Amino acid sequence: MPLPAFSFPRWLGGLVLTATVLLALAAGWWYWPRTVPALRPTPAGAAALAPLPTTPPPPDGRLRGVSWVGTDSASMLDLEPLTKAGVTWIAQMPFGWQAGAAEPTVQLRSGVASRRYWGESDAGILLTAQRAKEHGIRTLLKPHLWLRGPSNWSGDINMASETDWQTWFSSYSVFILHYARLAETGRLDALCIGTELERTVGHEAEWRALIGQVRQVYHGPLTYAANWSGEFEQVKFWDALDFIGVQAYFPLSTQTSPTKAQLLAGWQEPLRHISAVQKRYNKPVVFTEAGYKTTANAAAKPWEWPQQLDLLAPADEATQAACYAALFETFWPRPWFKGLFIWKWYPGLQPDGPARRHSDFTPQHKPAERVMSEWFLKGG
Repeated sequence: MPLPAFSFPRWLGGLVLTATVLLALAAGWWYWPRTVPALRPTPAGAAALAPLPTTPPPPDGRLRGVSWVGTDSASMLDLEPLTKAGVTWIAQMPFGWQAGAAEPTVQLRSGVASRRYWGESDAGILLTAQRAKEHGIRTLLKPHLWLRGPSNWSGDINMASETDWQTWFSSYSVFILHYARLAETGRLDALCIGTELERTVGHEAEWRALIGQVRQVYHGPLTYAANWSGEFEQVKFWDALDFIGVQAYFPLSTQTSPTKAQLLAGWQEPLRHISAVQKRYNKPVVFTEAGYKTTANAAAKPWEWPQQLDLLAPADEATQAACYAALFETFWPRPWFKGLFIWKWYPGLQPDGPARRHSDFTPQHKPAERVMSEWFLKGG
């Protein structure tokens, strides 16, 4: 998914923010949460951490999440709407960079001065996680890769030779291990080791080796975010992870403004495939991303951002809400389904915010937010 354009004025300089985080660490404000049922691993040799007070997880252990846009600040007021909506998790998404799909070097840019948004810097991630924790909200750290050039989708990454593949995995390992250490330092609650790297997953041995390296430095649950278009069925290393992650942008209907009944019917084939993978590996499933535009054609190609013509057309809030309802009704009752992260949530977005936000994926201030909240606030 593209980087967001929505941001706030920078409210603290990079040095002050970094100092704030260091003081927080020194004061012992960070703590490891109690386990999330069915997700917490028990790796051999993991150091035991003393339990400290925290908000207990929901009785069913589901991840009631949103994809949090890292902007130029993260205030306590930004987080209050999440609590009211029943959100218990956020996904924070820092970006790494590649010069092109066949370029074997991953660029890590983790400092405040080197990133477009403070919220994607190491300091921003840790401070946001701390403030979320104070609201009883946990954090999934979910690094993405962004490509420069004709294609900016990470699923197009494909090396020209075996030598380049080895170079790429070596470079990517440095990238993801940085975030594994950050997650361990900040006591973040889960880590996603890759997102939509579709053409890399055939290198099973390299991925298993990387998972082993990550577990040496991070002792929370791990997942991988596999694309809906068949990648989640191609991954062979689900057994080495703690839950199956799916980027759930499945096409459901080509109809304009489809009914909920049509959308429920559209879910039956994807459900069959997801259920088969879940049964094969006996792992819980989490939709690491799921969402719909506020357009009449939202169910046709859910992975596409609104086009210019969509911005000129009236927003179709009813279709977006129907897509949410069909999603929750299909998956929430299933015991192996452990939650999802709604794409996406803009901190501080107001009802009279930019027009482009009214057509895009966010449910904020729309009927879809009510649908999401009703399901999130259910106890089971």
